Amino acid sequence: MTDSGQAIRGIGPEYLVAGRYRLRHKLGGGGMGAVWLARDTLLQRDVAVKQVTTTVGLDPDEARAVRERTMREGRNAAKLTHPHSIAMYDVALESGEPWLVMEYVPSRSLAQAMNIAETLPPIEVAQVGAQVADALAAAHHAGIVHRDIKPGNILVADRGRGLGTVKISDFGIARAKGDAADAADSVITGTPAYFAPEVARGKDPTEKSDVFSLGATLYTVVEGQPPFGIDTDSIALLHRVAKGEIRPPTQTGPLTEPLLHMLEPDPARRPTMAQARDELAAAALGPSGGVEQIMGQPIYSATGTVPAWASHGTPLQDSRRSIGSTMSGLPPARPAGSLDDARRPVQPLVWPTRAEPRTLRDKIVDSAPIAMSVMVSILVLAAVVAAIVLVIQP
Repeated sequence: MTDSGQAIRGIGPEYLVAGRYRLRHKLGGGGMGAVWLARDTLLQRDVAVKQVTTTVGLDPDEARAVRERTMREGRNAAKLTHPHSIAMYDVALESGEPWLVMEYVPSRSLAQAMNIAETLPPIEVAQVGAQVADALAAAHHAGIVHRDIKPGNILVADRGRGLGTVKISDFGIARAKGDAADAADSVITGTPAYFAPEVARGKDPTEKSDVFSLGATLYTVVEGQPPFGIDTDSIALLHRVAKGEIRPPTQTGPLTEPLLHMLEPDPARRPTMAQARDELAAAALGPSGGVEQIMGQPIYSATGTVPAWASHGTPLQDSRRSIGSTMSGLPPARPAGSLDDARRPVQPLVWPTRAEPRTLRDKIVDSAPIAMSVMVSILVLAAVVAAIVLVIQP
């Protein structure tokens, strides 16, 4: 909806949606609508409320399609309950139009993070990838294909108790098995820079397409540009994507093998999302680590702290970079070459040492030597007292 359209309907800060959600301020927006920070007046908690593009002025069929797509997004997101996915709370009807009510996470996206750091270290990207892959594996198990994985849809909490927590968001064009097709299915949707080759050739997105898109996203934040480079001509970009002309990575280090596996042009040769998760986790943890060590945890840098780019204390810089589109201020694309030329890792990443929470058992074990010394001292003292008593007795 345009700002003038909002003014006519009175939608703005303090507006009460469905008699329950009071809008505070906009968090972001685009062609599909706007996302607001709002207060749930019933449960007294902050939520994110997605206002879809208004259907006012549309013909009945088009208006119905917009509402159905919004409801489908709500249903699909509600099927997924995962610590690394934004939770869907409610679909509120306001003047006959659906608003999506979601978990609010104060955060910045990977696209925003790249306005702070030109590229992100492989050890951090490996953790992000494994956590997002775990959430998407759960979505695939529920029969949901995301279809729009990109840096702008991966969020990292930048403050509060959840600092460093990773979440996948925006199931706006996701499809679930059994969803009825609509006219929009004949149009390629998503972001071309992260398309799988088969999608660029016009095939329907699948779970394996999501694997490729996640691989392309992780490649981008490590290398500083998408695997197909940057091109202001979206048609030329689509042609390169369709041919699978991936530029060999040069900075991915131990992530090289997992990423090249995910970026296989042939979907039959790509891993499942669960396999990709395990390979990404192994790149971060090494062969002796387990994927459960990083699930539900904040991401950590090589020094064992949450990365500076993920902290609200590190301000975002003004930048022309737009990683989610074909327009960018990034450096010129490197020439294409054979993936066999990609540099392979020499050794796995070294997982940072982190202080683990101490349990009651740990504290008891730590205090055992002191307790033993005290008991021995008491016994010795008791023996001395007893000896003295025996000596002085007549």
